[in-house]
Amino acid sequence: MKHIRLRLLLMVALVIASCSKDESIPNIDNQQQTDEIQQKEPLNASEINQKINSVLNEKNDFNWSDVDEHTLWSAVLKGDSILTIGYGEEGESFSENKSEKLIATKNNIIKIVEETENYKTGKETLVEHEIINVIDVKVENLNTILKLKKIDGVRYMEPNGYNQYTAPQVNYLKSSSGCSKDGESINSAHYTTVSPNNAQVSWHFYEHNIPQAWNYSTGSGVTVGLIDTGVSQSQSLLNQKGFNDGVSNGRTVQKYGTFIDSSWWWSSNYDGPHDKCGHGTAMASTIAAPRNDNGMPVGVAYNSNLVAYRATEDVVLNDYHERKGVSDALTQLGNRSDVKIISMSIGYMWSIGNIKDAVKYANSKGKLIFAAGGTSTNFTNWYGVIFPATMSETVAVTGITDGAYYETCGTCHEGDKIDFTIIMEGDNNTSKAPPVLGFYNNERRYTGGSSVATATTAGIAALVWAKHPNWSKSQVLDKLKQSSHLYPNKHSSFGYGIIDALAAVQ
Repeated sequence: MKHIRLRLLLMVALVIASCSKDESIPNIDNQQQTDEIQQKEPLNASEINQKINSVLNEKNDFNWSDVDEHTLWSAVLKGDSILTIGYGEEGESFSENKSEKLIATKNNIIKIVEETENYKTGKETLVEHEIINVIDVKVENLNTILKLKKIDGVRYMEPNGYNQYTAPQVNYLKSSSGCSKDGESINSAHYTTVSPNNAQVSWHFYEHNIPQAWNYSTGSGVTVGLIDTGVSQSQSLLNQKGFNDGVSNGRTVQKYGTFIDSSWWWSSNYDGPHDKCGHGTAMASTIAAPRNDNGMPVGVAYNSNLVAYRATEDVVLNDYHERKGVSDALTQLGNRSDVKIISMSIGYMWSIGNIKDAVKYANSKGKLIFAAGGTSTNFTNWYGVIFPATMSETVAVTGITDGAYYETCGTCHEGDKIDFTIIMEGDNNTSKAPPVLGFYNNERRYTGGSSVATATTAGIAALVWAKHPNWSKSQVLDKLKQSSHLYPNKHSSFGYGIIDALAAVQ
């Protein structure tokens, strides 16, 4: 018995000794790894992109948490030394009234940054976001990232100024629904005129029974928020006086700007509400252009109100000011009780933390958020659905052709995140596309891709909500699903399919 007890004591002693030894080794190893990382030179843009591309190829998705601290630090340096930090507990994306714990967490992060970077935070080194639990700080020292990685209360760290991603196989900067201020000659076969005389209805509206739905609803009383490149001040039909014309009346259009045009990331030089790209003007036209006798295209919800934000310079969110502009627009629209719907025909290849947090905030406020599934060049649309359409808090839309069965438009993305499809391109690569108001008065143009598909769906949702003003966003979304071609099934690439607007408002 004594021998057994002795053996047990020896075993326990060995286990304790073993545990003590194992605990000490990682500390030494971690310190050695830290020293080795600190001695490395930062990666160049090509090397950073190679690591990003490797993760994309493996996961078909990318988050900055997928790379090591050295790569993150390198991207921060290449992105104007901007480190965006989401703080709080996991899932604590926003807070209208920050708790003492949240404030203490934020202050601790700032303290670590100040100590490690050897500066006192001020206007040019710290930007705080309202509502969402995010700060942007100037970081040049790798040790700052290493220290922040070890503390509680850091949800994510991202190089939000990094915009040099140019890997050709996933470069979708040349969007077919991107910037254009040029008017075009519109084929008369691509629209139908209705009363008032010469009001032009896009051919693709009839594919979704939108004109028939107007017998039940025109969007009156519903306010749609548009986050895009703004709305042209040179298009009078999308300014207050022209917005109320013909049978479109008693409504408002408001314009705001959250995009900052500056080479300084900390600048507050807001660029105003007016479109300089053309994309936002086309989306505003699709949603809410007036129905009058001017011989111009009419919008889906031609009696809805519109709140348009110039939050981005173009459709690709590859700049710090664009990302912050979209985030700010989302929180501001989230705070408006009159806004029911938000339409975003913009995006990026992977998740952007401060936009993700802002989407969650707007969603928590009952907003029905539509996002474009993605539009690319013909040789890059192999990539799946883009952010923020990948989020469960958004409703993802893509465009298809008018062929016999579902086929994405030549430049549209598809995937299991898609919820709805809109017919917006002729089959067999025909040139047919939806006509919209041009950038300037008395001009029209064609537009396409998942962008116009998203704006069209936002307009249909406005028709439904106007018919049922007391409904919640869940009820409106359920009605859209039930009125779609593939419901109750959901296709792996096209969601619930083509929406029947007439069925949705009956």
